[in-house]
Amino acid sequence: MLKKLHPRRLFEILDQIDREPPSYRLDRAQALRRVFWTLACVAVCLLALHYGKYSSTLSLILAWFGQLTGLDTHAWLQQRYDDGVLLLLQYCWWSAMHLVFFALVLALFIRLVLRQRVRDFGWRWGDTHRHWHYYLLLLSPILLFVYLVSLGEDFVNHYPFYIHAGRSWADLLAWEALYIGQFIVLEFFFRGFMLQALRPAIGANAVWVMCVPYMMIHLPKLPLEATGSILFGLFLGVLALMSRSIWGGVMVHVAVALSMDLAGLARRGEIPLQWWPG
Repeated sequence: MLKKLHPRRLFEILDQIDREPPSYRLDRAQALRRVFWTLACVAVCLLALHYGKYSSTLSLILAWFGQLTGLDTHAWLQQRYDDGVLLLLQYCWWSAMHLVFFALVLALFIRLVLRQRVRDFGWRWGDTHRHWHYYLLLLSPILLFVYLVSLGEDFVNHYPFYIHAGRSWADLLAWEALYIGQFIVLEFFFRGFMLQALRPAIGANAVWVMCVPYMMIHLPKLPLEATGSILFGLFLGVLALMSRSIWGGVMVHVAVALSMDLAGLARRGEIPLQWWPG
């Protein structure tokens, strides 16, 4: 039975995690190779996602496809712009790139390199229900913080990322589906894949390793959000090891994301009044 999660007992909790399988189940040579290949996969996926997720990359691919097939892709993009759906299509590309490099590539790596089952890397529900109060404890001050920062102009100009989210319910629901899907694969990447792939080699130290790239992907965001991601990632990482599941983290992320988007829309007075863009 794990000790109660409390900041003063952090190292005791991690010690307890390390006394349970699969922590430190590899010998030195196996551990070296596991860390090398796992972090190589992480680095490649983060690099590919960083340069592949932007709409400029999609434009280059469509231009190349147009040259190859003789189709006027520029006119097609212009028509999508005139229709008012180009930005949503660009976010579809953004979400798809997260799916590829935060989930599909990792699934292949788990099956072909680690030779393990993908569902064992956090996809099960595990003991999430036993730790619901910790997730609620984490979420509560964040929601208060969201309310406070939503009073500032920087927040209003930043959220939602999709600027047409308030145009219609169709826009809002489509955007949130893409946004939530991105959070699911993000949790799998950091709190599923990284933790469970590294744990047999370096035990609970996997949490500290995971927190570094997790903080770095927040650097383009607001300073307070990037700073908070360090403790946020640490807390979710420990809980993911305790519950052996990513779903608690997914629920926290979704609750925070929805509250930020709705707060931004409410501040701008853009809550949708129609189902379809008119």
